Amino acid sequence: MQNQTENSNVLHYFILSDSIGETAVKLVKSILAQFPTVEAKLHRYTFVSDPAHLKRILEKANRLDALVYMTIADIELAHLVEDFCIDTGLICYNLIQPYALEISRRTGVKPSEISGAQHELDDQYFNRVKAMEFAASYDDGKNANSLAEADIVILGVSRTGKTPLCMYLAVMGYKAMNLPLIPENELPEMLFEIDRSKIIGLTNDPEILNKHRLSRMREYGMSESSRYSSHDRILNELEYADEIYRELGCPVINVADRSIEESASIILDIMNLPVTWH
Repeated sequence: MQNQTENSNVLHYFILSDSIGETAVKLVKSILAQFPTVEAKLHRYTFVSDPAHLKRILEKANRLDALVYMTIADIELAHLVEDFCIDTGLICYNLIQPYALEISRRTGVKPSEISGAQHELDDQYFNRVKAMEFAASYDDGKNANSLAEADIVILGVSRTGKTPLCMYLAVMGYKAMNLPLIPENELPEMLFEIDRSKIIGLTNDPEILNKHRLSRMREYGMSESSRYSSHDRILNELEYADEIYRELGCPVINVADRSIEESASIILDIMNLPVTWH
């Protein structure tokens, strides 16, 4: 019998993987995007290899009446999850075995059962890791003297989504860094010396920026009447950004109604770079 000990209005998702669980997380987030009003909590358990530990996780999932998504290559561990779910009535989605078994049936080749086989440590994998480290190290204008090393340079005023966009591009294997555009701050000279074809400007609608900034100030317990979120300040910053974009002659993307994924795809299309996952 399942029982839910936490807020019954919260939908719990358990991601179980003997690797990093990236496949299941992407799937779950894609599903949840269709239900923006549903309150959900993701519980992610990676590199699971111990049956006793796995059973404890499943017991917690059962208490919360969670939905279980697993990407476990090890057949014995996968069977442990399925047997537990059958016994308890817990809902479980196996995202590997059914597909692997069908391929095996059709080809006569047995699956390798290697955890995280898709993340083979090849040159592309290490390039992606380096790109992620680069994005983290040079976020929000840090170490701007390394602009020439970047594949993509993102410019924008505060709350235009520069950081998550750079991290998303980094996961795709591109070294992306961003610079905040603040009228009172002087931009590094190197910005005007590097190859301008790799510079992208971001903009947003004033009303949406105001909403995002108010939300950020509430998070930090700050007064919502601050100049940072005022309409006049936002318009001033956007005008300043437009001047910089015109001076640089760079493409500008309005991110108001766009997801990070869509913005990244547009950037790569502009720069004629492949939309690929390394």
